[in-house]
Amino acid sequence: MLEKYLTIKVAGQHEIIIEKSRFICSIIRATDEQSAQEFILNVKKKNWNASHNCSAYLLGERDQYQKANDDGEPSGTAGVPMLEVLKKKQLKDVAVVVTRYFGGVKLGAGGLVRAYSNAVSETCSTLGIVERSLAIIISCTLDYSSHAKFENALEKKGYQIAGTAFTDKVVLDVYVDSNDVALFQEWATNLTNGQVEMHETGKKYREKDVS
Repeated sequence: MLEKYLTIKVAGQHEIIIEKSRFICSIIRATDEQSAQEFILNVKKKNWNASHNCSAYLLGERDQYQKANDDGEPSGTAGVPMLEVLKKKQLKDVAVVVTRYFGGVKLGAGGLVRAYSNAVSETCSTLGIVERSLAIIISCTLDYSSHAKFENALEKKGYQIAGTAFTDKVVLDVYVDSNDVALFQEWATNLTNGQVEMHETGKKYREKDVS
């Protein structure tokens, strides 16, 4: 697993209009080729009457799964430029489709490259980009009487909570950097006067906005 990487914050759509042509960009996170291809197919089915549904995806820790499709536009003017935007932004595990409804004005090869590139770039900016970083999950179990103080202290120290469970006690799962585990456990023990049980439950990605 990668220690950290960039991807889109949320799935969604964004539209731009160039010379009366509508360019509707749809984008999702995708972890494998099957889900990416299913997404592309679904967008094509939804927009069956569009002039073109051009697509690209970039998957895998080493970007080992990548594909671009011009869907009838002149070769190299749509899919590859879309893919290049994803690469330039250093995004991973992303699939994108730009649907074009032709407005009657031909853009030429250069105009098409700019249009499809801009559609993807603007969509990424509009929806946002996050950094996903791998962290250790420390499960902290404590009494209800200590819960509020502990949670407030976590927030002030900048620790992010991955999840909370309420049973006979409160269990907080906390993201902790791998090189900070010992310091975190010492800090939590001192804060609660030893009234907290802690154990590692695995690793999980946490997300931080970068744009």
